[in-house]
Amino acid sequence: MTSLVGNAAAQAAFDAGLRGGALHHAWLIAGPEGVGKATFARAMAERMLAEAAGDSGGRTAAMIAAGSHPDYREMKRLPKDTDKPEGEIARSIPIAQVRALQPLFATKPSMSSARIVLIDSIDDLERPGASNALLKNLEEPPAGTIFLLVSHAPGRLLPTIRSRCRLLRFDPLADADVAGVLRGELPDASADEIAALVRAGAGSPGRALRFAGLDLARIDEDLAAIARDGDPANTRRVRLSRALALKSAQPRYEAFLERVPAFIAERARAMAGPGLRDALDAYDSARDLARVSLAQSLDAGTTVFEMGGLVARLAKRP
Repeated sequence: MTSLVGNAAAQAAFDAGLRGGALHHAWLIAGPEGVGKATFARAMAERMLAEAAGDSGGRTAAMIAAGSHPDYREMKRLPKDTDKPEGEIARSIPIAQVRALQPLFATKPSMSSARIVLIDSIDDLERPGASNALLKNLEEPPAGTIFLLVSHAPGRLLPTIRSRCRLLRFDPLADADVAGVLRGELPDASADEIAALVRAGAGSPGRALRFAGLDLARIDEDLAAIARDGDPANTRRVRLSRALALKSAQPRYEAFLERVPAFIAERARAMAGPGLRDALDAYDSARDLARVSLAQSLDAGTTVFEMGGLVARLAKRP
């Protein structure tokens, strides 16, 4: 079974429910994206189905991995074109996917008394149709069915859905835990790169891994230098603009856009007075610029230079 890192309290709370023999029928597994919520949910689904079937030989895990377990359903956004599984993913989970569960609920579980439905993530349910369709199942849960609902933003869900679930809160991981996950996933990464990824992850191994292989350490070095001296001759900003404007640098450019607001926020925590106000203004501007730059296809070179100027506001004034 998958090894789980961090959030021991949440894991213990679920384990207590299992051992108590009166497990709630719906669990809202909520917290920041990339901290292991879906990994935990899949591991618990495997455990519950295996224990219910008296399976200690790994058959349950193999069937789930193959997508052939009759008492397990995992719902997520699907490719727009079913003939191209590697193609563009749909923006939401439509009502048709939720309704497709009804034939399953019309019969008893096949291999034991348990059935698991995992939704990763429930935030993606099309509203109001898909959300309301699921709500009916939560209000009148089919016998033996446990719902594991992963959410990155539970406050955006229908209050009626939240009220039917037991909340299991996941928090950002400690830096040491994130670093441990990264070293396991990226055994060839340098210590500087791991450190940069830990900073970028902000407690989320999943978020950190999105930056892997993009030389984030070098980007952080440039941002730190600009924040330190303000880049009065524009040397670093021009170099960054030229490098990240290349078509081949698109992944690094997107990483830069995501990294800059977080970098400014990190520096702001150590500031006070007018410097803090300047940093907070720079953070708001960087976040807004990052949001619109891709949506509106703004010129990459110009955007990088402007972002660098916002970081330069952090430099101490004489």
